[in-house]
Amino acid sequence: MQVIGFNLTKIYGEKLDNFSKPDINNNIEFIDVEKQKVELLKDLEAIKIVFKYSLLYNSSESEKSKTKEKQGEVAFEGNIILSVNEEESKEFHKMWKKKQIPISAMTSLYSFILKRCSLKALNIQDDLNLPSPYFKLPSIKLKPQE
Repeated sequence: MQVIGFNLTKIYGEKLDNFSKPDINNNIEFIDVEKQKVELLKDLEAIKIVFKYSLLYNSSESEKSKTKEKQGEVAFEGNIILSVNEEESKEFHKMWKKKQIPISAMTSLYSFILKRCSLKALNIQDDLNLPSPYFKLPSIKLKPQE
């Protein structure tokens, strides 16, 4: 299995007025798996996996309401094209009938999506003044002179 294509089809960002110290949750959802025709592949098949990656900013649960209120969101929808052999293709389609991805591919797909989308999310988070769940950018602090 090898990634031969990655395309984003939707990029979305929003920050609501009620924003204050949110809980941040990452979510990757696989929406569809289908065969893809790629002329350059001779002995291999191609599979297109449609996904949605989202960062949800929700308020912390209050003891009064016990609910989380949406404060913002950064989301991407897109697809990954994989070249696979016949056995891998059958496994993907068999597992997708149960709306699952084969465990053997799951870690690499999640890692690939996180790597590609989190870099793009940083720009959107910066533009919307949303905190990043990944890392803090370096900053300089001056020490008082003694």
